[in-house]
Amino acid sequence: MAAVLEAAARILETEGLEGYTTNAVARRAGISIGSLYQYFPSKDAITKALILRETSTLLKDVEAIDAKALGRAGLERLIRVAVAYQLQRPALARILDQEERRLPLDEEVQRIGESLARTVQRCLDAPGMAAVARSPSTAGDLLAIVKALVDAAGARGERDSTALIARVHRAVFGYLEYTP
Repeated sequence: MAAVLEAAARILETEGLEGYTTNAVARRAGISIGSLYQYFPSKDAITKALILRETSTLLKDVEAIDAKALGRAGLERLIRVAVAYQLQRPALARILDQEERRLPLDEEVQRIGESLARTVQRCLDAPGMAAVARSPSTAGDLLAIVKALVDAAGARGERDSTALIARVHRAVFGYLEYTP
């Protein structure tokens, strides 16, 4: 299964959605199309599994944030992780972002999103962040800000992680520090 997912990832990176077929994936993985269909009944099933693989990798990196690095430091680490994730395999990330919007999300992918939101909330609930005016939607808003900026940079083919981290940092902390 890992070979199939990596074959699919490489096809998406090099040929895009145009070259992404179950036959191409089977060929690249070195298995028969019948074997592929034993594990994945459709191209969308492969795509969903690939989204889950990549999102799980992101979640592991997010969960590795030291519990002591909450508050501002935790949010800064989350920004670095999100940027690194996007720029590690930018073509793949860009296509999977697009496919994630098209395909219905599995429960496991939704749980990962919820876990990311809980991590952001833990950062917001940390000592030193209490002075920041927050609503119940703040964690979701911050995730949306980070995702939108990072995805847009990926869509433009940006590779400068330092500049992107700085822009996302300004947006996140500008949002948190804004007082009407």
